[in-house]
Amino acid sequence: MSSGTDLDEHLSLLRRRWLLLVGCVVFGGTAGLALMRLTPPTYTATTQVLVLPVGPQEPGNQVTARQREPLNLDTEAQIAQSDVVAARAARALGAAVPGPSEVSVPPNSAVLWISATAPEPATAAARSRAYADAYLRNRRESALSALTDQQQAVLGKLRQVNASLDALIKQLAALPKGGPEHAIATQRQSVLNRQAASLTLKYDALRTVAVSPGTIISQATPPSAPSSPSLPLHLGTGLMAGLLAGSAAAYARDRFDTRLRTAADVERLTGLSVLTDLSSPREPGVLHDLASSVVAACPGKRLLVKSLPADLYSSSLSEPLAVSAPLTVLDGSEVRDLARADAALLLVGLGKVTAQQVAATVRHLGRHEVPIIGVVTATDAVPSFVPLLEPRAHNPLGKLVATGELEPRETTPMQALHHPRPGKPT
Repeated sequence: MSSGTDLDEHLSLLRRRWLLLVGCVVFGGTAGLALMRLTPPTYTATTQVLVLPVGPQEPGNQVTARQREPLNLDTEAQIAQSDVVAARAARALGAAVPGPSEVSVPPNSAVLWISATAPEPATAAARSRAYADAYLRNRRESALSALTDQQQAVLGKLRQVNASLDALIKQLAALPKGGPEHAIATQRQSVLNRQAASLTLKYDALRTVAVSPGTIISQATPPSAPSSPSLPLHLGTGLMAGLLAGSAAAYARDRFDTRLRTAADVERLTGLSVLTDLSSPREPGVLHDLASSVVAACPGKRLLVKSLPADLYSSSLSEPLAVSAPLTVLDGSEVRDLARADAALLLVGLGKVTAQQVAATVRHLGRHEVPIIGVVTATDAVPSFVPLLEPRAHNPLGKLVATGELEPRETTPMQALHHPRPGKPT
């Protein structure tokens, strides 16, 4: 089966259950709007912070599109959302829990957007500024602490080198000049002098490093409009949820509904093959093709036509059509029709019977070993190749075509079809 056929089946199912689908969509949209009205508004304020490098560049940092030299902005964003910064902001605001912050990094920039959300605009702006100030203070203190530790480490190493150099100078004075020990000591003295000079330069560089953690380039101001709830978000979510729920409900309702409304339902729910569907406008030659298919499929000469529901004949207004075929049609009005039938053809009125009723008829015919050659579906019109003869006192059973092998007291349908009806021109 092609994908186009599958799509047509899905769309046909949704069209059949359109009322349920539309109801779920309307309910979903209404629920989304109601949820938006019940959700209290919240406001979001944002402070923009320009982050500057502090201290010497760390060798572990790799320069990428989101890192500016010694800066790793992804790491800085995580620090700005840490509990340490939140505790500093809480102390500045005088609140136990200031609320979480959201930090984002614009592409190819060294700027952090620190946002805070609160029920009031002024509270949101105050929280955003408090988080930005707490982040900068924490970054400055962390940088100063790291620089102090580096200075102490370099100073301690410089003191060790100077102590070793003083001891070597005293040892060198006691060694005789020109000897190998004197040459080795002189070489060590040169190495220690270079180390002392390098450590001195590094210590001076650390002492002159400017600690500038960053600056606030845009202060948070109280927002004029709430950031949530959002009408497109709530309405769109409600409509989408309603569409999904309606589609699922339509599919479930269609699967549990055993009423046969289309020819596809007959094949899907009963497993019987549909020879033709006469509920739509008939194309030229469709009845002749149907009669040919029935004759080819019937294993004998007596065909039992079983209509579901039983009053499908009485609702028909169509005229019978004489189609020459070597079959005797039985309508089941006589008690011996079921025993004489060589095969059966089911006429199913769409929208009038269920799959269980068709299955019961199939089981009934199966117990009498009457095979079913197929199903003809219609809305309220009997297929024209099955004649509706005028009732007779001696023989109420009608036949489609007589082949000369008629039993006694049987009439030919051709004779009945040629009788003019009252009130109609001959």
